[in-house]
Amino acid sequence: MKAANRLNDGRNIGLLQQRFQREEFRACVRALLMTPLMSPADDDFAAVRRQAEALREWFSRETGWTLQVEREGARLYKRPGNVADATRGLPGYDRRRYVLLCLACAVLERADPQITLRLLGERLLELAAEPALDFTFTLEAQHERRELVSVCRSLLGLGVLHRVAGDEERFVQAGGEQADALYDVQRRMLAGILAAVRGPSTWAPGEGPVTLEERLRAMVDEQVADSEEGRRTALRHQLARRLLDDPVVYVETLDPEARAYFFNQRGAMAARLCDAAGLMAEQRAEGLALVDEAGLLTDVAMPAEGTDAHVTLLVAEYLAAGQRRRRKEGTDTTQTSSVRENDIADFLHQAKGKYGRYWRKSAREPGSEHELAAIAIERLEKLQLAERRADTVYPLPALARFALGEAEIRATRDAPAQVTGSLLGLT
Repeated sequence: MKAANRLNDGRNIGLLQQRFQREEFRACVRALLMTPLMSPADDDFAAVRRQAEALREWFSRETGWTLQVEREGARLYKRPGNVADATRGLPGYDRRRYVLLCLACAVLERADPQITLRLLGERLLELAAEPALDFTFTLEAQHERRELVSVCRSLLGLGVLHRVAGDEERFVQAGGEQADALYDVQRRMLAGILAAVRGPSTWAPGEGPVTLEERLRAMVDEQVADSEEGRRTALRHQLARRLLDDPVVYVETLDPEARAYFFNQRGAMAARLCDAAGLMAEQRAEGLALVDEAGLLTDVAMPAEGTDAHVTLLVAEYLAAGQRRRRKEGTDTTQTSSVRENDIADFLHQAKGKYGRYWRKSAREPGSEHELAAIAIERLEKLQLAERRADTVYPLPALARFALGEAEIRATRDAPAQVTGSLLGLT
């Protein structure tokens, strides 16, 4: 009897260890999807190192992404399934700020292990003066110093820089020699920023791609084996990347070959990806979405707290109501109804009378509904629930699954009452 008990105990411990390994592996997959450039300071880094071999094998097989794990950090070289998606990128970044980010990285690549904010700015000015760049930047105006500081804060967030001393805001306000900051340069993290198959500097002058989309595609294009199996693997990787990276994959966005593969394999593919990343598959005639019920694997949460999130819910309901009305009336639902951006602003102007007292002060100002409409549309675009063309907004099919629930009023000792909306799934 004692021997049997010991045997059962051993089996239970083995099962618990297997369950722990599965749960840790899933947590690592989720962490790398959200933080593909991970420093040792990240909470999940130790687990990623423990699971490194299994993670490398899984990402290579399912997505074709390479994972490097070292003592100095981890880098999942994610390559987008759709380089034409304009909704991606760092928040608040435009072309000018991306140029500054690239120049800052070029300075850091040549810098000593430590660098000051002022020295970084001065060396960046030297690179920016290159005539071929057709780019103008100085540190004389406060808004330009703020641009440099924004880039530095992005690099701090990525783990490329580590602040040793100083204050960036004083540098922005004063700009004098006494206002400065000192950073450690983390070279391993710096080397992992560019997730490209081919670096842009490898093209000879005059031989590189011309348009932005051509450049992006050339940087991430991978060699595909000239065989039926090689083409199937490339299609599977492309679809898996989009399913893990995009809020939803619409059938109409796929070319005929990818569409045929998608219809045949989407069930099995979704099951594998969901099991590894802790997601739920939602399949519709229009496409497939892998949904994170915890709401953590997203850059734009919906629903969420705050004025912008609540306004987005209101606009989503406003657009979805038009789709439901068309369905009820028997109108052709394959053609989505369009709404002018000004009409959305007018709708929010009316909603302000009901909900405005719970919004932030700036959102209650006269004329603020136009800014709120632009914010809501941008968030819906990032979630692939709507598409904007010129001044017209087109609801996308996945928007029809949402409806606005009853608003919940929350208040705390430290914050005024806020409106928190909820989304209800539609069948």
